[in-house]
Amino acid sequence: MYVKIDFNSDEALYIQLRNQIIYGIASSQFQEGDNLPSVRELAEYIGINMHTVNKAYSILKQEGYIKLDRRKGAVVAIDVNKMQAIEDLKEELRVILAKAICKNLSRNDVIEVINEIYNEFERG
Repeated sequence: MYVKIDFNSDEALYIQLRNQIIYGIASSQFQEGDNLPSVRELAEYIGINMHTVNKAYSILKQEGYIKLDRRKGAVVAIDVNKMQAIEDLKEELRVILAKAICKNLSRNDVIEVINEIYNEFERG
């Protein structure tokens, strides 16, 4: 499992880890039913505290990306509630679009960036 963590970033480590796992799922690095490394293994691999990994896994569970199983550990299990996913996306995009507007980016600039990023995640 490849994880890119920036220890100099202002963004919390658990958020970076959460995002990296979501990127992995979106890019098919992780498939439905795949086991993620144990909290201990991942903490040692990255060089961070186990509580940080545990917090990232807990958030991923709450957001419907993984299930936590006593025997199997963290397992990729996407909870697809499309209506809720759309509402969550709208909420996150409101902030992102507000930032873009504050930076004088046009609708076309934003759409171009969205298409570029979406293409990075498209499944072959």
